[in-house]
Amino acid sequence: MTRWTDQIPDAAKAYIEGRRLDEVECIIADIAGVARGKAMPASKFATQKNYFLPNSIFLQTITGEWADNPTGLFTEPDMVLVPDYSTTTAAPWTADITLQVIHDAEDQSGNPVPTAPRNVLKRIVDLYRAQGWQPVVAPEMEFFLTARNLDPNMPVMPPMGRSGRRAAGKQAYSMSAVDEYGKVIDDIYDFAEAQGMEIDGILQEGGAGQVEINLAHGDPVRLADEIFFFKRLIREAALRHDCFATFMAKPIEGEPGSAMHIHHSVVDIKSGKNIFSAPDGAETDAFMHFTAGMQNHLPGAVALLAPYVNSYRRYVPDFAAPINLEWGRDNRTTGLRVPISGPEARRLENRLAGMDCNPYLGLAASLACGYLGLMEQKMPRAECTGDAYNIETDLPYNLGDALDLLELDTALCEALGPEFCKVYDSVKRNEYKEFLQVISPWEREHLLLNV
Repeated sequence: MTRWTDQIPDAAKAYIEGRRLDEVECIIADIAGVARGKAMPASKFATQKNYFLPNSIFLQTITGEWADNPTGLFTEPDMVLVPDYSTTTAAPWTADITLQVIHDAEDQSGNPVPTAPRNVLKRIVDLYRAQGWQPVVAPEMEFFLTARNLDPNMPVMPPMGRSGRRAAGKQAYSMSAVDEYGKVIDDIYDFAEAQGMEIDGILQEGGAGQVEINLAHGDPVRLADEIFFFKRLIREAALRHDCFATFMAKPIEGEPGSAMHIHHSVVDIKSGKNIFSAPDGAETDAFMHFTAGMQNHLPGAVALLAPYVNSYRRYVPDFAAPINLEWGRDNRTTGLRVPISGPEARRLENRLAGMDCNPYLGLAASLACGYLGLMEQKMPRAECTGDAYNIETDLPYNLGDALDLLELDTALCEALGPEFCKVYDSVKRNEYKEFLQVISPWEREHLLLNV
């Protein structure tokens, strides 16, 4: 009889080798990308045949409230959690020996639950594969290390560095700035190594305490799993050194926001060739169609790439966030950038997604736009060769407008799954309604005695 531990990756095997495995965490990402699930003794995990969670976890808002169920009665039937042993990885920050296993959600008839974010991404990947294509992505993760913030009414502050000074902004690519919180970075590397995850590079970004981690290109589901794991390990590394790690799109007033730039390419499964490049190395029509799909459908996808009211604070001019749908070669002012590369690595970078998005849904939405472009075979607007920062666009500037645009893009909703889109809309409109009931310090300062 095959033991379940025989099916896990080598890094996980190495982590438990010669040690007694104490606990297994059965986890799944909710709409926000928060890890939900249950922990159990390893001995129980080895013998238990079924794992269950109510499907209502996909109706829970970021504040813990419950959105209305647009697809039926709120009866909370159980989903069956199916372990994906290939995702098994260490939880090296725990006191005992613990492994994490990502699970897929099925209904009791064995069908994928359409509102589970990992299933939404798998659905998009399957659309590509049905055409004989394999989508490839390379995400970049930006985040802030901050001082502990125990009072939500107080502004977020940069962390204290080893010099005894708070981290400074406007130090992009500075090695000494990274060294200021080197112990946190060391733990991030150590945790990632224990989890068998490869970091392509770490650098200082433009904000005070802002860091960027690049991941090597690969399969979208695997990369989304890694981002899901990375968010947790980075938070744990920061807590070890008396600071917080935050993936909010705009945590500090006056500083740049945090993006999750996504590089896309598409490979023909039979030939193994990048469909964006012709045999002579030139750009193909497929590349142009993919780009056009981004331009035509990203307005509807923004609701998933910028999923919170705070996300739109990143979309302001002059803060290094390209808030446009222009495309350009090696042009960082455009929302869609073609990086310098050889023909085999030709790719399109979507610079609109925020780091606060659920990685499964962010990658799914972005890939869906490109897929629809490949199907519709339209051509993009002319390349932008100048400064695109101040070009007017059709992008939404608040969550309510973004949700309206998602609802209007019927092709995008069909690709992502109509049931998922209805549930997502319900959750996000609930969050937006809650936010609108909060009175901000700005309103009290400027309106209380002046209007």
